[in-house]
Amino acid sequence: MKPNRLLAATAITLATAGGAHAGVDALDLVEPVAEYKIFVTGRTAELVEGVDAFVAAVKAGDVEKAKALYPAVRVPYEQIEPIAELFSDLDVAIDSRADDYEQAEADPEFPGFHRIEYGLWEKGSTEGLDAVADKLSADVHDLHGRIDGLTFPPEKVVGGAAVLMEEVALTKISGEENRYSRTDLWDFKANFDGAYKIVELVRPLIEETEADFVAAVDGNFDKVYAILEKYEDGDGYVSYLKLTDADRNVLSAAVNTLAEDLSTLRGKLGLD
Repeated sequence: MKPNRLLAATAITLATAGGAHAGVDALDLVEPVAEYKIFVTGRTAELVEGVDAFVAAVKAGDVEKAKALYPAVRVPYEQIEPIAELFSDLDVAIDSRADDYEQAEADPEFPGFHRIEYGLWEKGSTEGLDAVADKLSADVHDLHGRIDGLTFPPEKVVGGAAVLMEEVALTKISGEENRYSRTDLWDFKANFDGAYKIVELVRPLIEETEADFVAAVDGNFDKVYAILEKYEDGDGYVSYLKLTDADRNVLSAAVNTLAEDLSTLRGKLGLD
């Protein structure tokens, strides 16, 4: 979709979305929401490209290459997770965990990234993963197409910043997501980046009237990024197993504080 058509479609959505916070006209959100769609569409294009390479490695039986690709391939998905989750069928197919299935890892219905992750790290094999890999590829291609045709709800865009932080704080900090590969810190960084992108886009609408809030959010982002920086390893991160309980508690506290800040962002823009 061309940007001018996107702006028009978003304007129609916002015009019917209700009132806005004092000093923030609903139409002021048109441009940041449109820019966010451009960002998300670009990330889903990266996701498609990365998953296709990942799937090729899996189907070639190249376990080590597939392992090397896995954490980076997931980054675009984790950055845009609030939008991906609007399509619940695809989110389940792409990113559900073994816990969601009656027979856990042994369940033939267990799909997506984490089924392949289990095979690569726990089994050290790609045996039986061809169909799973093909379905993952088909699903991310489908996601890309659906997102391209979606008019983004502004309340979902703005609320997505808090959603990303809350998911890290409430579930991901335990290490339950990438439980076989222990590549959790890659996902955390992607979640932080996705949330920061939303804040960056709406910042001009509130930086004068909500200067203290903006400064607090920026400071808390600095804290979570500084914590993550300690665990960098080359172009990525150390295994999540290397973090102690104390390390996780420090990270959790910083993420919780940021989540609390960002939970008020929708209200500041009149979208509650």
